[in-house]
Amino acid sequence: MNLDELYRETILDHNQTPRNRRELENPTKTVGLLNPTCGDQIKLDLQLDHGKVTDVGFTGDGCSISMASASMMTEAIKGKSIEEALDLARHFKAFLTGTPSPVELGDLEALQGVSQFPSRVKCATLAHNALEKALMESEPTDR
Repeated sequence: MNLDELYRETILDHNQTPRNRRELENPTKTVGLLNPTCGDQIKLDLQLDHGKVTDVGFTGDGCSISMASASMMTEAIKGKSIEEALDLARHFKAFLTGTPSPVELGDLEALQGVSQFPSRVKCATLAHNALEKALMESEPTDR
């Protein structure tokens, strides 16, 4: 199996069996975003406690890229500090424009091929943009 096939399988797996696809009962933060270009939408629920992402869930509708990316992102940020989660979102977005990431992206690296299709980059970064919006608006007590 070559790397492209492995990446394709990872994306399909996260799309068909998304991780953390659920609403949280009492989220600390909830952010909804829409990609007006294609109609993809996401609602991201975060539970923040003492500067950490203790739980995360997402709901929404969209293409396989946006839903797989949301699933991968939620897996990657759970248990991370707010700063680590923000770094991951920023580095992932830079990674899609060809900048090597200094942080471990895990399954998110499977989306590297998206960079060849600029219109699809917005799909892959929708959940990350929602994460940045939620965390940048978090209260100082959450941090």
